[in-house]
Amino acid sequence: MEDISKLLKEAKPLYFARKRRNNIIKSVCAMFVGVFMLGSLWPQTQSEFDIYGYYFMLDDSTLTSSNLAEYGLPTDDYGLLMVG
Repeated sequence: MEDISKLLKEAKPLYFARKRRNNIIKSVCAMFVGVFMLGSLWPQTQSEFDIYGYYFMLDDSTLTSSNLAEYGLPTDDYGLLMVG
């Protein structure tokens, strides 16, 4: 019985140190995930060029042409597929 009590006395600090270390690791990981989520969901300021800049760079030919017309399918004035 004395051997078991010696083992418990010896293992007690190691057990609590390991438990404390694991709790610290878990809390650091949880804080990292929280900071990452806040950073990715934080509203970003956008200039007008960022929103509409892609459409300013397009040519008028790409906006008026249709891929469907290139394949020989009937399209209307807007480049949409005509049905019926």
